[in-house]
Amino acid sequence: MKVQTALLSVSDKTGIVEFAQALAQRGVRLLSTGGTAKLLAQAGLHVTEVAAHTGSPEILDGRVKTLHPKIHGGLLARRDSDEHMQTLTQHGIDRIDLLVVNLYPFRETIAKPGCSFADAVENIDIGGPAMLRAAAKNHGTPEGGVTVVIDPSDYGRVLSDMDSPAGQPSYGLRLELAAKVYAHTAAYDGAIATYLSSLAQSEPAQQEEPARESWPRVLNLQLRRQQTLRYGENPHQTAAFYLDPDVAPGLLGSLRQLQGKELSYNNIADADAAWECVRSIPECACVIVKHANPCGVAMAETPEHAYQQAFKTDPTSAFGGIIAFNRPVDIATAQTITSQQFVEVLLAPAYDPEALEIFAAKKNVRVLQVPAGVGHNALDVKRVGGGWLVQNPDDYQVAMDDLKVVTEKAPTAQQMTDLLFAWKVAKYVKSNAIVFAAGGMTLGVGAGQMSRIDSARIASIKAANAGLTLQGSAVASDAFFPFRDGLDVVADAGATCVIQPGGSVRDDEVIAAANERGIAMVFTGARHFRH
Repeated sequence: MKVQTALLSVSDKTGIVEFAQALAQRGVRLLSTGGTAKLLAQAGLHVTEVAAHTGSPEILDGRVKTLHPKIHGGLLARRDSDEHMQTLTQHGIDRIDLLVVNLYPFRETIAKPGCSFADAVENIDIGGPAMLRAAAKNHGTPEGGVTVVIDPSDYGRVLSDMDSPAGQPSYGLRLELAAKVYAHTAAYDGAIATYLSSLAQSEPAQQEEPARESWPRVLNLQLRRQQTLRYGENPHQTAAFYLDPDVAPGLLGSLRQLQGKELSYNNIADADAAWECVRSIPECACVIVKHANPCGVAMAETPEHAYQQAFKTDPTSAFGGIIAFNRPVDIATAQTITSQQFVEVLLAPAYDPEALEIFAAKKNVRVLQVPAGVGHNALDVKRVGGGWLVQNPDDYQVAMDDLKVVTEKAPTAQQMTDLLFAWKVAKYVKSNAIVFAAGGMTLGVGAGQMSRIDSARIASIKAANAGLTLQGSAVASDAFFPFRDGLDVVADAGATCVIQPGGSVRDDEVIAAANERGIAMVFTGARHFRH
């Protein structure tokens, strides 16, 4: 069954005129509504308004125009059913073989500042989803069915199939597009449900807008599978990598793999930890991650020097690690990395061609390109038994003016720079986190211990094992010191200044200990737990 009649009604008019022209050239009759019909007519196309096709005018300010048996009968009649075809003939209903619809921009509307409740409700599409669901349900059999298109990027594929000997889109394409439709309408309805369930249930005063709560009573999320992974965190687990419908610029989901083995579950998790840390640093920087923790971070004039400094922090842990840069990687950096260590994954916003040639000799190294950007996830989620913990991301940035000096001795300008650098790194270290730093590089990192004092001891041991001195170093603690013992450990190691959130009932005791040890200490007023 060749495509004879198409109904086109779109809010996103990208490419619709060209697509309609291509359909008309193939002898397809065009039906349309409202703004789409006007646009096609202005382009010189012969188009029949839906109201003329159905014999029923649009009513209720356009709320009812496609909800009609001549539309839904034409979409839902089974092409392989003689009874259905006879019914269409009996009632004078034409088949609609191709439906091109995308919906009122509900999500875009409610995202606008000052969007009123009335505007939100008016942008809830009724006829569009009804037609989409009908057409998708009737995608048919290999012999024939309805083709439904919501995405302009699919126009070319539909035309290509129409030019095949069968004269219609293949069953495989129709099925794929039908699945795409149901995902789209599910996300659309989910967005509406999330919005409406965020409105306060109390009765608003006359003429007042309903109050909107921070967290909806019903939260709908939809993800699309990017790839199936070889296995999960362990070989006996299965896994897949899913993306948000729209990946914000700068996030790992926009990665492009340039070479290397397939990414694993742990590769992706570690790569995200490295990328988020390195892109939080404005200066040219390198981050080396192992098991989701930064084991070396440094800033320098060049990527190569930043890498060398980061590697010094913990050469043992760097082996088989994930290395991320926030600047393009050049040939010197590539040569230094490949001559110095085994690396699992490399991330950078760009690579010089000569650098890629160096990495090509290491065929198993996964080389990822992630475009730079300032996007962030809207939500941070964690799975628990029978539910989800949902929060906004920890994107709090402490500024110099936010710091409160609480000791008799104030940090010098250089110490303040070191403290802020150590604080940025500590945010990406698993709690309890202690980070020693100086001169734009980490010197020792203590992560994930049950007590803060043990993290401090481990950071000191790491530095000693790497042959680094902690004399004159700055220390960041992701949360407050509950007792003075942790501060004594970092002072004994050689630290001369500390940055921490403060807020303990024993702050006075810790401040007194810092004064006793001649240490400068500042409070941020905010902590960075990372569990």
